[in-house]
Parts: sequence; structure tokens; C-alpha cells
Amino acid sequence: MGNLVIVRHGESQWNSQNRFTGWTDIDMTEKGVQQARCAGRALAQAGYRFDLAFTSVLRRTIRSQWLILDEMDLMFIPTVSHWRLNERHYGALTGHTRAEIIERFGEEQVWQWRRGYASRPPLMADDDARAPVRESRYRAVDPALLPLGESLEDTVARVRVFWHEAIEPVLRQDRDVLICTHGNSQRALVRLLEPAMADEEVARFDVPNGVPLVYRLNSDLAVLDRHSLQIPEATVSALL
Repeated sequence: MGNLVIVRHGESQWNSQNRFTGWTDIDMTEKGVQQARCAGRALAQAGYRFDLAFTSVLRRTIRSQWLILDEMDLMFIPTVSHWRLNERHYGALTGHTRAEIIERFGEEQVWQWRRGYASRPPLMADDDARAPVRESRYRAVDPALLPLGESLEDTVARVRVFWHEAIEPVLRQDRDVLICTHGNSQRALVRLLEPAMADEEVARFDVPNGVPLVYRLNSDLAVLDRHSLQIPEATVSALL
């Protein structure tokens, strides 16, 4: 089968501040730009080529993908952006720093929200101006599908629909696929690719910014091999 490579976007401005970002459309830092370019150079040097690329509809993944494909001289390939690849929605935690939330709710509760597989944070108010239903980019989406807060388990269920409808059919055509995504939507993809992985292991799966995760699959899309590319000065997962 073709190669599947998943890359978390470069560091965002809120990543650098330890803020819960979720569906907020925050751009990258200069460090994040360099992380994305470095990922593209590493993929090119390792000989990877792609037929199709997927991202969320948030600029930190879209811009990261542009930069990766630019470094690979592949900006001409078809790309698909879809809301089901968005980051986990952090509900009422959105925009707050981790320290602020710990001070309010306690470290144990915040740890459960961050790393519990089925733990859903307090929901965002449905009349909040930041609610997805109020954003023009989601106007074609059934409002009943748009979350006000998600657990990782919820995120997996959301991503699973797009995986089966859009990504899996392309892989079965023996095409090479790049997915530029977020920390928790990448964990969701890992869960779909490796269903035997325990919930706790999925929730704590480390997803560094800008480090390509490479899957080699057989004709049934079972995993033959999974490894991360070696990136100079790769960072560990910063947060949330």
C-alpha cells in the first residue's frame, strides 16, 4: 500500500502560551513555521512523495501543510480541508491557560480533562460568540454535528466518519497520503489505525509539533510499521 504520513502543525501562538486552543483559529509562531519547513525538508530528503493531502479547516494546519509541500516541491497536489480533522474542542476551557484552569478546578481534574480518554470538559455556552455554529466556515455543516466541547473519545468518533468516507478509500487505491493535523485529531487517527491500543495509551500518545509520523500499511490497512522521522531539534509535545 501507499505511505500514510501524519504531521502535527507547527507550534501555534497559543501553544507557546500553554492555552487551550481547540477550534480557535490561531496562527503559528515563527518557530512553528520553521518546524513545518523542517518537516517538509526531512520528508523530501527521505524520498517521500504524496498524491493527496488532508488538513483541518484551521489555519495552523493549512499553513503548515503549505510549508511542508513547498519544501517538497509538491504544492500542485490536490488538498482537502475538512472540519472533522479539527482539534478537539475544549469547550469552556478554550482560551484559558493551563495554570488558570488548574487554579480554578485543581490539578487532578485538569489532568483528567487533558489526558482522560472519555473525560469531557465543561461545555462552551451555546450563545458564546466563539461557538462553531456562529462561524461562517461551518455554515454548510448541520448545526447538530458541531460540538461545544469534546472528550478525546468524542474526537475519535468525529474523525472516524471522515476516515471511512474520505481517507481510507484513497489509501486503498495505493496512493501516498499526507495528513497535517492537530495533537488530538492525530491521536484519533492513531486510535483508528491501531484499535488494540489501550485508551490510556492513546490519550498519552506524544504528538510533537512538526514531527512526521509514518505508517506502512498492508492491503487491509493493518499497520506493518509505525515510526517517527528524525527531525533536528525535535520538540516534545508541549501541552494540551
